[in-house]
Amino acid sequence: MTTPREAMMQSIYEEIGGAEALTCVVDDFYKRVLADARLAGYFRRTDLDRLKRSQVAFFTAALGGPQGYTGLSMADAHRGRHIGRRQFDRAVGHLADALDAAGVVPDTVTAVVATLEPLAADIVTT
Repeated sequence: MTTPREAMMQSIYEEIGGAEALTCVVDDFYKRVLADARLAGYFRRTDLDRLKRSQVAFFTAALGGPQGYTGLSMADAHRGRHIGRRQFDRAVGHLADALDAAGVVPDTVTAVVATLEPLAADIVTT
């Protein structure tokens, strides 16, 4: 049983259920994004299996998981894609919905979203 002190020390990665849960969240996230006509076009000619693996690796590192992220920087990964603030916000909203659907508590969803917000500077084209 986890003590209250141990629970406070858990990373978000551990709190949401680790690799298996994160993989399910990423799968659900991309189902939502690809069903969104305003976002689906950004993923034409994209190897979705590779992208999902990269996304899981990124979130693992960003949320305090056991492995570091060695993929492209956010700026390099999104360069030339012409992503606007609205598209960024829609994608983050889909992620929040996927986390919620996976049973992640609202405070943790908010913490994940807060972790992503600074990335807008590297992703959004002004």
